[in-house]
Amino acid sequence: MSRLTIQTADTVHADAKDRLLAAQKNNGFLPNLIGVLANAPTALETYQVVGAINARTGLTAAEREVVQITAATRNGCGFCVAGHTALARKKLAMPEEVIKALRNTEALSDPKLNALAQFTLAVIDLKGQVSDDELKDFLDAGYTQANALEVVLGVSLATLCNYANNLARTPINPELQAYA
Repeated sequence: MSRLTIQTADTVHADAKDRLLAAQKNNGFLPNLIGVLANAPTALETYQVVGAINARTGLTAAEREVVQITAATRNGCGFCVAGHTALARKKLAMPEEVIKALRNTEALSDPKLNALAQFTLAVIDLKGQVSDDELKDFLDAGYTQANALEVVLGVSLATLCNYANNLARTPINPELQAYA
């Protein structure tokens, strides 16, 4: 049971209603994360706006999911692990071995994606204060300085969602249970 109210179209503040309804339409159901964030209309707006910006980065969709699943796993957010696993499987058809490794914080067989996952962990664990060698390894794997900052952007988006879900103890929607 959530410690924070999971808003619905019938209970949400008017300032968040259009955003909540759009999320419900886009997903085919209302993710409980959206219902939780709707308690603070600006938090929901931030999530949606930053999410749209994150989708425009130089990282591929699969690379963005590496960042999101890595962050959700590291931050202990079961809701986001399930949600991003569903996206990685259904929309991106990411290989199951990659998804499993990300969920278990294990090395990836793809060296470039592994460098991305390792860099993401370093950014989280070291609060951005990665070593010169960690940054060099990331860049040597084929990423750019812009990508390094885009990882920080992805981690910031994940932090909003992961921490909100951890605070609320957001239950995983039935539609996402198979991906938990």
